[in-house]
Amino acid sequence: MKTGVSSYSYSRLVSKGQMEYLAVIEKTEELGFNAIEFSNLPVKEHSARLEMAKKIKMRCADAGLELANFATPADMLKGSEGNLDAEVERVKKEVLVAKAMGVDKMRHDATFGYNCGDRGARSFDFRLSQIAEGCRRITEFAAEQGIRTMVENHGRYSQDSHRIEALVNAVDHDNFGVLLDVGNFMCVDEDPVEAVGRLIPYAFHVHFKDFHVKDGSSFNPGPGWFYTRYGTYLRGAIIGHGDLPLSQCMNIIKQYGYDGTLSIEFEGLEDPLYAIEAGLNNLKRLIASVEF
Repeated sequence: MKTGVSSYSYSRLVSKGQMEYLAVIEKTEELGFNAIEFSNLPVKEHSARLEMAKKIKMRCADAGLELANFATPADMLKGSEGNLDAEVERVKKEVLVAKAMGVDKMRHDATFGYNCGDRGARSFDFRLSQIAEGCRRITEFAAEQGIRTMVENHGRYSQDSHRIEALVNAVDHDNFGVLLDVGNFMCVDEDPVEAVGRLIPYAFHVHFKDFHVKDGSSFNPGPGWFYTRYGTYLRGAIIGHGDLPLSQCMNIIKQYGYDGTLSIEFEGLEDPLYAIEAGLNNLKRLIASVEF
């Protein structure tokens, strides 16, 4: 398996002006990764996004890095002011950005659902057909461009493994799958081992992350921690420093024959460069520790 990192892991450095956005490419190669993936782009206009995508492709080629994935926002319920046709057409343009970047996989969001008190709020199952329709139309277009599309288990409304599995089955297209994030299930208090076992057959790409976990009945730990759906406290962690059963998740991933990229997505409080490098070292040891 190859090791990768999401550009999101560097976002704190980029936002503070401590690292130029595209310099994450050379830093990723320097740290010893095989691949990088980009999470959205810092420009809005479609023409500017296409140009930046081309620059990313060239700089990754120069650095000898594989481009593992492109992740872009979407919402099949509330995006484009609730107009599904408009949202689908908007995301199709993002497929063209992914093509210009040179990736063969693109993750777009399914939906982030409703806020508390939203009028018209309904369950995931109730809205499944609409979400699936949008995802299917996007993946049909993407297939013509040679790009597979995925949704990720995140955003609470679209986070539980059984909801993601139901969406994949409803879309029912070989070009559509899952970006499996082993840590994100904790945000909805789901057992990562069971969830990874359920979704690994559909995985086109995998994110590895870790979390510190504290019982919700205890004292609030303060800044950097957030609530899960059912009130547990979580904080982003360096891979191997947190509480997730990462070895067991790795066992499942390898058992099912996944041989693609494992991408680190760091969102903790530690210095990002230290955290990314330490996480990579632990990820490599995890991969090596699982033998069949």
